[in-house]
Amino acid sequence: MTLQDLGWNEFFNEQFEPFRKKGWEPARLAEETKINFRALLDGEEELEVVTGGKVWHEATCDADLPAVGDWVAIERQGDDDEHIIRARLERRTTFSRKMPGKSSEEQVIAANVDLVIVVTDAVADFNVRRLERYLTLIARSGARPVILINKADLVNDDEMADLVAAVHEIEPQAEVRGASALKGTGLEILKSYLSPGVTMALVGSSGVGKSTLVNQLLGRDEVWTGDVNEVTGKGRHTTSWRELVMVPGGGMLIDNPGIREVQMWTDETTLREQFIDIEELTSQCRFSDCSHQKDAGCAIVAAVEKGELDPGRYESFLNLEDEIAELNRRRKKRQMAVERWAKRDRKIKARNLADRIQLEKDERGEL
Repeated sequence: MTLQDLGWNEFFNEQFEPFRKKGWEPARLAEETKINFRALLDGEEELEVVTGGKVWHEATCDADLPAVGDWVAIERQGDDDEHIIRARLERRTTFSRKMPGKSSEEQVIAANVDLVIVVTDAVADFNVRRLERYLTLIARSGARPVILINKADLVNDDEMADLVAAVHEIEPQAEVRGASALKGTGLEILKSYLSPGVTMALVGSSGVGKSTLVNQLLGRDEVWTGDVNEVTGKGRHTTSWRELVMVPGGGMLIDNPGIREVQMWTDETTLREQFIDIEELTSQCRFSDCSHQKDAGCAIVAAVEKGELDPGRYESFLNLEDEIAELNRRRKKRQMAVERWAKRDRKIKARNLADRIQLEKDERGEL
């Protein structure tokens, strides 16, 4: 296994040149525990590594810290000492969401991935509004999105066609595939996207068959899969950690725990690019300050009345817009608080320094 098999390319090689001169080694982070990481190196070598103090101190938020999928510079230590992450390389892609709850922090789900495969199912889990959220997040990440509708064996061809059409209504260019983990058809679909050096991330709700797909792809049963609930049609959640694994035949997979909340971590520009149909309608309104409610000449109201715009899609756009605005407000408020804390700390340090200097003068008997 070479660095290139792990996804190493010229983008990372150029960044690493200053670290190579220091004798450090490139490695890709495969798994995070409470105290350290497992890192993959050239030649199929693995090391347990810890984050160095400088990396901690230079991080402005948790998202700046190393995450699964990151490329890092490792300094080896003696046999009895911990090997240290001295630097994290710039990410080529970053798939993130807002941390669940009222936090304004970013949570990195997968770093340096080429594809994000959103796994849903053809029955209980399928939700167009949730898929809109995923597609908006993936658009910002820089990765390629694929929607995989699992459990296709539970619906007929016409019903599956309707599900695919529903996704294409919100994203005409979206790549949508039907699959059945039970019948093994999802395995060939996932394999078709993989080759040496390519990394895919699998995300989705608990119970959509993601773990079964992972088992089939890896050719083993390392990830436990549970029975299907007879009422909801869902399997029990089986993945409880985030891990990068090598796939037989080439390529890598980052498996993720089931995602309950797809909270926005994006910007207004990406949102509008994902809802370009609504943006185009907005530009056709008679008045530039149209509220899109009862204003005369409102193109959006007209499109809804004519059945050309799904009111649910427009409502989803407004909800996402509100979420992003609230996120920006929280981030600005947090930044102001951080600046106040920093200013307070500087004042305390200056006062302590003045007190120490005065104390030293008093001890020397100086005025």
